[in-house]
Amino acid sequence: MTDAALRPREVTSRRILAIALPIVLSNVSVPILGAVDTGVVGQIGEAAPIGAVGIGAIILSAIYWIFGFLRMGTTGLAAQAQGQGDSAEVAAILTRVLLIAFTGGAAIILLQVPLIWAAFQLAPASAEVETLARGYMAIRIWSAPAAIAVFGITGWLIAQERTRAVLALQLWMNGLNAALNLWFVLGLGWGVNGVAFATFAAEWGGLAMGLLLCRAAFRRPDWRDRARVFHRPALLRMARVNTDILIRSALLQAIFLSFMFLGAGFGDVTLAANQVLLQFLFITAYALDGFAFSAEAIVGQAVGARALPALRRAAILSSAWGLGASVILACGFWVFGPWIVEIMAKSNDVRAAAAVFLPWMTAAPVLALASFMFDGIFIGATRTGDMRNMMILSVAIYAASVAILVPGLGNHGLWAALLVSFIARGATLAWRYPALERAVAT
Repeated sequence: MTDAALRPREVTSRRILAIALPIVLSNVSVPILGAVDTGVVGQIGEAAPIGAVGIGAIILSAIYWIFGFLRMGTTGLAAQAQGQGDSAEVAAILTRVLLIAFTGGAAIILLQVPLIWAAFQLAPASAEVETLARGYMAIRIWSAPAAIAVFGITGWLIAQERTRAVLALQLWMNGLNAALNLWFVLGLGWGVNGVAFATFAAEWGGLAMGLLLCRAAFRRPDWRDRARVFHRPALLRMARVNTDILIRSALLQAIFLSFMFLGAGFGDVTLAANQVLLQFLFITAYALDGFAFSAEAIVGQAVGARALPALRRAAILSSAWGLGASVILACGFWVFGPWIVEIMAKSNDVRAAAAVFLPWMTAAPVLALASFMFDGIFIGATRTGDMRNMMILSVAIYAASVAILVPGLGNHGLWAALLVSFIARGATLAWRYPALERAVAT
C-alpha cells in the first residue's frame, strides 16, 4: 500500500459539494434534452413522429438500462483502487469496462431484430408510429456500444471525484444532440430519422469526449496489460458486483412498474395524475444523486485505504448535506407543487386528482433520503450482496403494504406503499451498515 493510500484525503463539506453540485447540474440537463427532442420533432406538425421518437427512445433506454450496472459497479471498484493508491488497477478497470460495453453493444446490434420485435409485442403502437419508430431505432441502435461505454466512463470519473468532467461530458453530448437535431430535422427536413442520426452522432461523440477525458489512463501501459486486465480474481469480483447491482436494479424497476400498472386500475385520470406526481420523485432523484455519488466516491476510496474514520465521516457528512437538500425539496414541493402540477397537466380533472395526492410528494424527499444515501455508501464499499438481499426484503415489504393498504385506501394506499418501499430500503441497509464498518476495520 502506498503512502497516499495510508494518508486519505480529509473529508470536508467542500469536497462533498465539489463532487455533488456538478452531478446535480448534469442531471438537470437530462430532461431538457428530452424536451428539445420532443419540441423539434413537434415542429413537423403531426402526432405520429412525436409518438415514434418517444416510444423508440423508451425502448432503447430500456434495453441499454440492462447495462446500467456499469456506472455503479465501476464507481465502487475504481474508487477502492484509487484509495489503495493502485493507479495500475484503476487503468485496468477502465479497459475492462470498455470491453464489456463494446461486447454488450455489439450483442444488442446483432440481436436488434428479436429485441425490437419483443418490445412492440409488449407495447404495441399504431402501424404508422411503429414504422417510424422502427426506422428511428434501426439508426440509433448502431451507437449502442458508445452509449453503454459512457455509463462506465461516467462511473470511472466519479470514482476519482472528477464530476466536473462528468458535467462537461453530459453538456457536450446534450449540446451536440440538440444542435444536430435542429440542423437535421428543421434544416435538412430529415424528420424522425434526423432525430435518430443526431442522437447516434451525439453518443459516439460522447464516447470520443469520454476517452479524451480519460487520456491520462492511456498514458500508462497498464491499460493494455493483458495479464492485469484479464486477472481472474478481478474479473470474478467485477462480475459478482455487477450481477448483484443488476438484480437490485431490476427489483427496483419492478416496484415502479407495478406501481404504474396498479395505478392504471383506478382509471385514466388517476393514472395520469400519478404520472405527473412521479416527476416530483425524478426531481428528487436528480438532486439527491449528487450527494449519493459523493458517498460512493469518498466511501470507496476510504474502504480501499482501510480508513474507517474517513468512511464514517463521509457517510455522515454527505448524508447531512443530502438531508438539507431533501428538506428544501419538501418545502419547495409544498409551496410550488400546485403550480408545477398546473404546468404539467392541462386537464382540470388530472390537476384536481394530482392535488389530492400531492401531500405524499412533500413527504417523499425526506422519507426517501436514507435509501439514496445508503445506496451510495454500499456501492462505494461494493457491499452489493447486501444491496441485493435488502432489496429483495424491501420488495416483499412493498408487496405486503400493497396488499394491506390498497384495498382500503385505494390510490392513497398505493402511494403509501411506494413510500414504505423507500423507507424499507433505507432501514434494511442501515441494519447492515455496522457489518460494513466491521468488514473495513478487519
